Amino acid sequence: MASAGFDFLPDSIDAVARGRMAAGALPLRAPAGTVLFRPGDPCRGFVLLRRGQARVDLIAEDGHALLLYRVEPGQACAITTSCLFAGEAYSAEGTAETDCDGLLLPAALFAALVEESPGFRRFVLAGFAARLGALMGRIEDLSFRSVDARLAAYLLGRAPGVVAATQQGIAADIGTAREVVSRRLAAFAKAGLVRTERGAVAVLDAPGLMRIKDGTAAP
Repeated sequence: MASAGFDFLPDSIDAVARGRMAAGALPLRAPAGTVLFRPGDPCRGFVLLRRGQARVDLIAEDGHALLLYRVEPGQACAITTSCLFAGEAYSAEGTAETDCDGLLLPAALFAALVEESPGFRRFVLAGFAARLGALMGRIEDLSFRSVDARLAAYLLGRAPGVVAATQQGIAADIGTAREVVSRRLAAFAKAGLVRTERGAVAVLDAPGLMRIKDGTAAP
């Protein structure tokens, strides 16, 4: 495996660290839908995602999922980083949303690189800090924004046109129950803002959804 395979990493990571990663990293490939880790699983190492997208959810006792964040190429998984530093098992579930391709740095190699490579250490800590900031924003969103505002923002973030998503999937993403999403979508449809379809939602009135998102109107 050539160190050129790490060209998606920042230049601050020195050649020696890249060489150690090239020698010790394991290939990671996961088709869409693959569960990457579950609560209670040991952390095998630090993931460097080259292509694809994964999601990390908290799973309630009744099986409901709550999206914490998504991981894209170049981004760190905060829970994986935390588990490696603390030597603890996973407390959430990670799933490949698309076909994923990347590399896994085994835990021992990760620890050595953090200790010996300032560039790699800065990369890891900067990624952890960025994800922690995003998590704080997520908590703020769930705590202080209404379901209507979160639902409108979700739809606008995937508009224009038809948003391909199940009501269960939307519920996990915006932090509520499927039944609540069903009722709110029915209200949006009655107001002429959307049209619900099987496994999808068509956005009909983006400006109206924007007003709900901003808290200046309600359906």
